[in-house]
Amino acid sequence: MDVANLFPETDDMIWTDTDMTDPDVLEDNRAVFGRSWRFDFEAGEFVMSPSRKIVTTGEKEAWVQWCEKAIRTPRYRHVIYSPDYGSELEELIGNSYGHGVQESEIKRMVTEALLADARTASVDQFTFRWEGEACHFSCQITNVRDETEIVESVVI
Repeated sequence: MDVANLFPETDDMIWTDTDMTDPDVLEDNRAVFGRSWRFDFEAGEFVMSPSRKIVTTGEKEAWVQWCEKAIRTPRYRHVIYSPDYGSELEELIGNSYGHGVQESEIKRMVTEALLADARTASVDQFTFRWEGEACHFSCQITNVRDETEIVESVVI
């Protein structure tokens, strides 16, 4: 694989190492929204256009993707992420807690992970569905612009 092709390239986007949870990054005490590259979590890869360019997202979709990624990323595992990024849902895998305790912990852990981003105003309306030991859940996320979305995940 050619090293020059490791990172997505577009003419209108710039990579930055800006920490979106840093208070100095906020504009007038508001969160900074930006665009991102569209990622297909099911396929595990960036979405490509027919001309093989990586598709970009709008500001709301970029925030939703950040939320989905934060839920899926184990906290403290990867040194590239700050200790404030990711969730601790892995701690629930294989434990002997009852469903009620696990659901309560999922609510707490997901809410904590998503509120780390200044763009997120609230996380609520959790629903749970159990299949054996797997807990599928969804919740409603609302950003500071009062835009909402439903995100889904699973703890196995």
